[in-house]
Amino acid sequence: MIITTTPSIEGKQIVEYKGIVFGEVISGVNAIKDFKAGLSNIFGGRSGTYENELIQARENALKEMSDRASQTGANAVVAVDVDYEVLGADNGMLMVTACGTAVVYK
Repeated sequence: MIITTTPSIEGKQIVEYKGIVFGEVISGVNAIKDFKAGLSNIFGGRSGTYENELIQARENALKEMSDRASQTGANAVVAVDVDYEVLGADNGMLMVTACGTAVVYK
């Protein structure tokens, strides 16, 4: 499955539009991950804990979007946009949404 942020696929012709597809992931950060990230905040440097959580959430959202596109008979998703939000009373939840147009190309 081709997934691209561009509205077309270079060298390919889009022959059918299947519709908009989404992949959503809501991920919580537990107390241990929060503590480890807090240490990076105190001592400086990057927070590998939060970065890994973000990477995993993004990959899962893209996979879910791709799976939904496949269910429509599409073989690509174009014009993909990925958004990030924090949720919850204490901002302890991360929401990642991937959205694009499912298409068939030849």
